[in-house]
Amino acid sequence: MNEERTYNSGKEREARLDFLTAVLSLTISSQGNPQIVYPVLKANQDKLDATFAEVLRNWAEESLAKAKERQAQGIANVIGEFSTLVLQFPLGNRASNIEIAIVGYQIAQKVLTRKKYPASWAVVKNTLGTAYLYRIRGNKADNIETAISTYKEALEIHTRTAFPTLWATAQGNLGNAYRERIRGDKANNIETAISTYKAALEIHTRTAFPRDWAMVKHNIGTAYLYRIRGDKANNIEAAISAFEAALEVCTRAASPKVWAMTKQNLGYAYSERIRGNKADNIETAISAFEEALEIHTCTNFPQDWAITKQGLGNVYRSRIRGNKADNLEAAISAFEAALEVCTRKAFPYEWTKIQNNLGNVYRNRIRGDKADNIEAAISTCKAALSVYTYNAFPQDWAKIQQNLGIFYLERIRGDKADNIEDAISACKAALLVYAYNTFPQDWAMVKQNLGNVYSERIRGEKADNLEDAISAFQEALEVYNREDFPQNWAGVQHNLGKALRNRTRGEKADNLEDAISVYQAALEVYNREDFPQNWAMTQNSLGNAYFERIRGEKADNLEDAISAFKMALEIQTREDFPQHWAATQNNVGNAYLFRIREEKADNLEDAISAYQAALEVRTHEDFPQDYIDTSSNLGLSYRTAQKFPQAYNASKNAIETVESLREEIVSGEEAKQKLAEQSSRLDFIGNNGESD
Repeated sequence: MNEERTYNSGKEREARLDFLTAVLSLTISSQGNPQIVYPVLKANQDKLDATFAEVLRNWAEESLAKAKERQAQGIANVIGEFSTLVLQFPLGNRASNIEIAIVGYQIAQKVLTRKKYPASWAVVKNTLGTAYLYRIRGNKADNIETAISTYKEALEIHTRTAFPTLWATAQGNLGNAYRERIRGDKANNIETAISTYKAALEIHTRTAFPRDWAMVKHNIGTAYLYRIRGDKANNIEAAISAFEAALEVCTRAASPKVWAMTKQNLGYAYSERIRGNKADNIETAISAFEEALEIHTCTNFPQDWAITKQGLGNVYRSRIRGNKADNLEAAISAFEAALEVCTRKAFPYEWTKIQNNLGNVYRNRIRGDKADNIEAAISTCKAALSVYTYNAFPQDWAKIQQNLGIFYLERIRGDKADNIEDAISACKAALLVYAYNTFPQDWAMVKQNLGNVYSERIRGEKADNLEDAISAFQEALEVYNREDFPQNWAGVQHNLGKALRNRTRGEKADNLEDAISVYQAALEVYNREDFPQNWAMTQNSLGNAYFERIRGEKADNLEDAISAFKMALEIQTREDFPQHWAATQNNVGNAYLFRIREEKADNLEDAISAYQAALEVRTHEDFPQDYIDTSSNLGLSYRTAQKFPQAYNASKNAIETVESLREEIVSGEEAKQKLAEQSSRLDFIGNNGESD
């Protein structure tokens, strides 16, 4: 068996050596023309592996040892040229291609030394830096640091005075490295990136170097898109402006690959855009991603195709128009397609980002079993944390912790109190990285989520927990002001309303007035046209506040509650949002049961009808506690209407369910899960964490 393996290995090496000599000859004869070399690489992409890199190194060392200086220079030049072709080759195993390129550049720089060939040495250094910047194997943070130091070495030769165009190219590359840098302060890194891009544009002007100018504009747009400092809305507008400027030069006809890449990033920018109509922005983003996919096909550019699919999944996850359930299924489909290319082994960093985004979709998924979906979301987070460690990727680690906090809060399985404590721990872990001064938006997002968790906390004093929740929401509003972050601001206002409604400290009447006020404020942003689901959820919450209101005329308050609930039901249909629909139907029943105006008999019939509708979803098997609540209310309605047999049956059903749960509590763990499988807490509006 060992002899056979050795024999096959020898044959493989021989085949790769033959391929190497042939492709190097083709590189020389074609003067490095990718249109001539790439078809050969495509036909032999299975040979571009670790063995090929070893064969390249051995062949080069043997050839260079025999060669005279001029021959050695020629060999080094062709290896460097071939390495750049492999580095930019879009097919095959991307990780292997980059490793081959690194080996090639390392060989070339042994001959093209700084002392003898300073200009050529600097060119190799610059391209080697790019290989390390995009390297998949090894530690990502280390690779980027190597890229930065390598670019800086190149700039010691490629000065602005001696080599202005090469200096500008190296500045642009250095900007890319700082933009992607993991170590150091992220905000500072992006500012450095923007500064280097602007320096490059002093040489790479649109008139003199239109294509280079467009590439730098594209890169500066990406930096502004992820910029931390400055006004977020302004940064995104600057990103859009830069991408659109790049597209004026890099048209689809002239530069299809760059055009597609820029369209892809334009899609990201519109998906994050704060100004303009949110629904329109998301539709623009979808169009941009779909246009990019016309060039970024899975066959020709598999990695770019996967990344574009990932972007498309993110915008479908946030889409306002169309059917929400369909949009989420489209998002799942896009992410799962991306994972076919971005495997953990081949692209661990991208794989982890997709796992994170997929978790957010499963958390919000409408179709399928809710408990299963939340478990899937938690599972994707834990998978992502196997790559995104605190030491290697602190920001990404924090992002996952933030999402994990949301998922544990909404978890149905397991002990509810334990889940909430896990959620608190995850949010606090995220805040170890997301400090107010360095990551204000992320800090505010985690504070909002922490407020949601404290609102639901079981352990500890309820009054203390609600005060902690209110404090967290108010802290989030220090960053999420209405002018710059209207949607975030409205979300926090909505959630603050629930905490105020449930607050036990202070005057109850005052707390309810404050809750009504913040719900009404949220509705100024959450209008029905642009944010139909959030609008409906806030209407439902406002209805609850009016139902509980102490001040004002009781009859008026109940009319306002009924009106708000009915508006919510215009969006929260049974088909699309069954649990929300059932909860709102239950609320409508409560309002009609206690209604003062109109005929009492009619009100009771409306209450009975609403409770019966709610019980179509709130079944004994799936939602026992909700079933008990609604059945009890239904029994009360029947008794008030003097329909005693029906009242007896409804109350009997509720009592039997209580007894059933009591027996399960005695018998073991199943009861804990059943008691936890309640969906009455449906009125939080959260921010899902960063999608990229």
